[in-house]
Amino acid sequence: MLAAPLAHPGRILRELFSKSTLCIPGVFNALSARSATDAGAAALYLSGGAMTNANLGVPDIALATLTEFAQQAGYITAVTQLPVLSDADTGFGEGNNVRRTVIEMERAGLAGIHLEDQVSPKRCGHLDGKALIPAEQMEEKIRSAVSAKRDPDFVIVARTDARSVDGISAAIDRAKGYVAAGADAVFPEGLQSEAEFAEFREAISVPLLANMTEFGKTPLIPVSRFAELGYEMVIFPVTAMRAVLKTMDDVYAELLHSGTQAGMMDRLRTRAELYDRLEYDRYGEVGYDGR
Repeated sequence: MLAAPLAHPGRILRELFSKSTLCIPGVFNALSARSATDAGAAALYLSGGAMTNANLGVPDIALATLTEFAQQAGYITAVTQLPVLSDADTGFGEGNNVRRTVIEMERAGLAGIHLEDQVSPKRCGHLDGKALIPAEQMEEKIRSAVSAKRDPDFVIVARTDARSVDGISAAIDRAKGYVAAGADAVFPEGLQSEAEFAEFREAISVPLLANMTEFGKTPLIPVSRFAELGYEMVIFPVTAMRAVLKTMDDVYAELLHSGTQAGMMDRLRTRAELYDRLEYDRYGEVGYDGR
């Protein structure tokens, strides 16, 4: 049901990850957010890659704009009462751009965002050929982000892609600088073993976020293990979208081959199930004029 966003989503997210390691599924539009919410998620992650792939049909190479990110975030926070953490790429520019990014993303009802230290246009964090901005420039972006927060609980996560470029020690050094600049949490991207995640945890005092994407440089590690390693958040950014894409490919191929959906009816959500997910009947209760 459409509703105003949470009043203090950042505070809620902080309270959740202070109690236990959060398993945060990635979503890419409002319907996927409803699905993850109904499945029992405690928090959601708006993946820039999944959102860009699904809604623009293009690679995750900084083609999506701040307006598009904030618009999708607003759609999502209007249909779920869960805190939502969002990708914000490189902040869509420098200091003043980063300030506007925080203002717009907070206005969209998000619990927080993460900013990365790649050169724009960025690349997927698990591809080779990435380039980094100077650490001092990223620190200035973080200071700009922190200064733009209206709600002090809005979470600013600093992502570093340095592991794949300069090694684990350089990534840790950058993370320490980002924390000193005011980052609330750190997202070390592209780590390649449990030992590296443990090394990062040993070196960094603020909450840590792990990216459990598939088919990348990081081995598949369960949330339970990340809890043992001391990580507060684990995101699964593109898992659902990859599953949806495979299903769509299979459905379209079968439909075009057979000319009928008769053989796939057991794989489809029924009309009643879809309407139940959308809470169709509740809209009739309040009336289309909102009363």
